[in-house]
Order: sequence, then C-alpha cells, then structure tokens
Amino acid sequence: MNFSCYKQRSYLLSFLFLIAIIFNSCLPKPKDRKNISFKPVIGIHYTEVKRRLWTGRSFDSQGYEVNPEWRMWFMSKDSASIFSPDSNRFLTFPVMPDHDSLFYVGNSWFRAKKVTRDSMVFQVMKVETHTIYLLHSNLYMTLYADDYIKKIKADLPALQKTDHLDTVYVRERAMLADKYPDTVFAARVPVVLKSRSPMVKVIKQEVTANVMNRFNNADSYLDPIYDITINKAYQDFYHSFKVRVDNKGQVTFVKDLTFADDADTDIRIIKGIIDGYLKLYIQAIPGNTLGITHASIITLNVQGRK
Repeated sequence: MNFSCYKQRSYLLSFLFLIAIIFNSCLPKPKDRKNISFKPVIGIHYTEVKRRLWTGRSFDSQGYEVNPEWRMWFMSKDSASIFSPDSNRFLTFPVMPDHDSLFYVGNSWFRAKKVTRDSMVFQVMKVETHTIYLLHSNLYMTLYADDYIKKIKADLPALQKTDHLDTVYVRERAMLADKYPDTVFAARVPVVLKSRSPMVKVIKQEVTANVMNRFNNADSYLDPIYDITINKAYQDFYHSFKVRVDNKGQVTFVKDLTFADDADTDIRIIKGIIDGYLKLYIQAIPGNTLGITHASIITLNVQGRK
C-alpha cells in the first residue's frame, strides 16, 4: 500500500469535512415553528365580527355567502367553549395545537394569524387525510373581544353586515345572471312559488343544520328544492328538473333530473308541464341578494295526480 497517497487522501477528507462544518454553521437557521398558545387569552369572550374570502368579499362567484357567527372563549390552554346556534348553548371542544400556528377546534382546522386580548384572526384551513390544501384555505375569520366591542362603542350588527363592495360585487354578478342563462348565481333570498289554484300545492324543502352538513344549511338557498303536487292532472306523472326563474319571474326549463330512457320525450313532457300547469297555476317571485333581484336556478319535483 502507498502510505503517502493514503495520508494525502486523509488530509483531503479532513479538510473537506472542516469546510462542510464551517459552511453549515453559516447557514441561516430555520424559524422555530412552535405550537400556538392561547394561555394569554384564557377566559376572554370573543364574538366574530367579520368573515371574508381571500378576495375580501362575503360572496363567492356561485352566490355562497360567508357569515360571521362564532362566539367563543378559551376555558384552558387545551379546551374552548363555542356557541352552537343549533342547540342554543355553548359546547365544549378540545383544542389541539400543531406546528406553524395550526390548531384544531370545533371539528375544523385553523391557523392563528393574530391572537391578542382585543382580537383574533383565524385562517380556516382545508385539511384532508393529514394534507393541508393551502390554495383552498381561502377563508378568514375576525373576532373581537366582547369587552373591546364595548370599549370602542361599536354596533355589533353594523360590524357583522356586508359592506359596499359586497353590494357592488353582487350587482355585477346579478347583471351577468340576468344576461347569460348559463351563469349561475344563487339568490340569498330564494325564489318564492305561490299557488294560484286549490288544485296545486307547493312546499319548499327546508334544510336543517346538523352534523351531516357540518351545521351549514346553505343548500336552502344554493340549491332550493320545491315539491309541487298537481291534483286533477291529465294523468299520473312524476318529474324532477331544474328551471331558471328570471328577474321578471318567468320560468324556463334548464335540465332534466329524472334520467328517463327516452330523454327527448321526457324533456318535451316537462316543457309541456311548465307551460300547461306551472305558468298558469303558480306565481314565481324571483329571488334576490342584498335586495337586488336577479335570475337564479331552482329544482322542482312535480307530481301529477289524475
């Protein structure tokens, strides 16, 4: 063995190892991403005053509205009490903090953007099977301490209501929905269907907030469903379909939901039902959002009894 070559290689390796140590010591250290602590705000009652999408608006392009509705306080560093409108009382939930200001409470994941004795700002995180979808985590909640609201003498309903830019946005979306039939924008106050005949009965399906829909009954206006029964019809029938109710209350066919074997015939029958029954015996009052009347899509389940 050539000991001189071996010694040279040893010196070279030692030199490279020393350089690596020096280089690594000069690198910036990663930030210490500690778990969020709510210990400084234990016992302080907060009320949500604003909920906004990443656009800054209260409505998305489909008409879904986000509303400030949380009332909460931290009972300890690992438990919180959150008001449930469904049961009309405060419920206790565990608080599970995670890295990078993430925490889990009330069956949802959040990132604490700001936590002070006066206010808190949370980012609602979309998390599925331990994966965070940042692009879809686009909702933000702002909560004020109840004492802070009193201190600044603020009117809570005024703090929580939509703003002028929301009205501008809704007006633009309403104009598009009226002009282009394919544009969908749900009416926050849904269409009202009134029967003009004792032979026709109309019932709007109610959506109850529960565990299955995560206590969100938004489908009551995003996809309003009406059950219509027509007595003394020309024959027994049942059809489920979507219609468009424009800003004048005119009803037009959109889509068949029955999926019959002969789709073309089924659509012709549905259009006959619309023209022969619905337009004659039902008054359609168009829906509106923030008081702005506009076209919207609704679902009808129509049953005829001979």
